Amino acid sequence: MASGLYLVATPIGNLRDMTLRALDVLAAADLVLAEDTRVTAKLLSAYGLKAKLERCDDHASARAAEGAIERLRAGEVVALVSDAGTPMVNDPGFVVARAVIAAGLPVHPIPGPSSLLAALCIAGLPADRVLFAGFLPAKSGARRAALEEVRTARQTLVFFESGPRLADSLADMAAVLGPRPAAVARELTKMYEECVRGSLADLAADPRCQGPKGEIVVVVAPGEMEVASEADADAALAEAMTRLPPGEAAAEVSKALNLPRKPLYKRALEMQGR
Repeated sequence: MASGLYLVATPIGNLRDMTLRALDVLAAADLVLAEDTRVTAKLLSAYGLKAKLERCDDHASARAAEGAIERLRAGEVVALVSDAGTPMVNDPGFVVARAVIAAGLPVHPIPGPSSLLAALCIAGLPADRVLFAGFLPAKSGARRAALEEVRTARQTLVFFESGPRLADSLADMAAVLGPRPAAVARELTKMYEECVRGSLADLAADPRCQGPKGEIVVVVAPGEMEVASEADADAALAEAMTRLPPGEAAAEVSKALNLPRKPLYKRALEMQGR
């Protein structure tokens, strides 16, 4: 196997989801960087594999990156795994991969299980344009502020959440994002796999979303396009015309506010006194 850093996806629950290629890489690796070596040791044991393990969590990622680069320059194979799923998705391994890329050394993806993709598959919501927002803040005020940042996004939103915070997060989502369809997926690929669908407000009140166990993914439908008011259009035109002639200003505002260009151009000329 060629030297390089291999980002290896591991099961999010069902051990049968481990890919043959992932097993090959872990068997050949001179070193396996693991978010939690105890978790990865159990995984390796389940497949009869042995490997040199080194911790690579938030506190050790910088040191792990230095060691990985040294080994790669010596021609070795280094694998990186998270506790479950695909590395680099809300994962401390990002520090290592970025450092290896910056050093000009090869990085290879070994794709496989992902709770994000698994939840999207079963949510029953559009998956052609997606914004992954990771974990929201723990406190309601900060959480609502974070939700305001994505409120106008035209993509399906995906969040990770913990069981104890789920109901409160759903209530904040309903308050900020409005009555959107959503899905709460948990324990994906495991025995008690569950996907609860409904509006955000209904999900916040659903007993199944009151402190459930397991890892949770929340998928929320895109918001509706908001129609800009005449005052909004005038303000945008006035600002644009400080930089651009009327025709270009109208084109810019048309694109930004999703409004027809011709009426905007006419209005721009009126505002200019023509």
